[in-house]
Amino acid sequence: MKQKLPDSLIAPGHADYDLLIELASEITARAGGALVLQERFPAMLRRCIDDVIMTPKTGRRAYEELEKTEKTYIGTRVEIELRALLRLPRGRLDTEILGRDVDIKNTMGSNWMIPTEAIDQPCLLVAADEARARCYLGLIIARPAYLTQGKNKDGKGSISAAGFADILWLLCDHPYPANFWRCQDPDLVAEIFSHSTGNTRMASLFRLIQNSPIARDVVEAVAQQKDFMRRIRADKGRGTRDLLEQEGILLLSGQYDSQLIKALDLPHCTGSEFISCTPQQQHQRRLAEQAGFRLPTPGAQPAGKPASER
Repeated sequence: MKQKLPDSLIAPGHADYDLLIELASEITARAGGALVLQERFPAMLRRCIDDVIMTPKTGRRAYEELEKTEKTYIGTRVEIELRALLRLPRGRLDTEILGRDVDIKNTMGSNWMIPTEAIDQPCLLVAADEARARCYLGLIIARPAYLTQGKNKDGKGSISAAGFADILWLLCDHPYPANFWRCQDPDLVAEIFSHSTGNTRMASLFRLIQNSPIARDVVEAVAQQKDFMRRIRADKGRGTRDLLEQEGILLLSGQYDSQLIKALDLPHCTGSEFISCTPQQQHQRRLAEQAGFRLPTPGAQPAGKPASER
């Protein structure tokens, strides 16, 4: 999305003010309030994108790796998920709000393509900027005066540079969960995925990325196996947690180890996140041992791990 957007002209006296404010109020109420909308809408976008990338099955890790048809399908997913989030019915266009037909338009770029059937109708505009992890949710009445004169082969026009000022924003340049892999050093990512088994890849993930919460879907993507949760737990000395413990690294679950995570002064983890760390201070090691971990003596060679691999 464009980083420099004009200030919205939607204010009392604007021709579209009353209708857009009425629709925006209804959308916010259906979401459960402005704060709930700010929380759930960004998470919904992240889910829609990641579900199409399908890293656990495809090995792809970025939007840019998708086929053209898959990129188009993200718009369909957003439409379906947004209707579900707001408990909206289908309409003559994409949905119906307060008895009015509303078109839902999604973009991963810098503009939206408005079809002829949506001209002079309210449009609910959705945008996700993967590079900056920012999202947008706005409303516009798709009047010809707000659109470019040039059309594509399907007769669709986009919103003109001046027309952006006629958007009422519910969320503008709002943060949403970043693509995990985009935030990591490419060499580090290559190292993680260079291993041939799910267990060694997961161990590499938590060995290389410590003191930072890692979501369950990231772990699943790295494991690329059905029973990945069994591997992340202690598994008779063979699980990822066991292997890392032998190296002096704690692998903690936000669901089961929340008290230890807090005691170690690590970042908060939700119930579906994990975090690893290497206790350096004696009181940290004592806390880990009280929780049942058996860490090797500092400087000792991990059992079963040659010095050349440390």
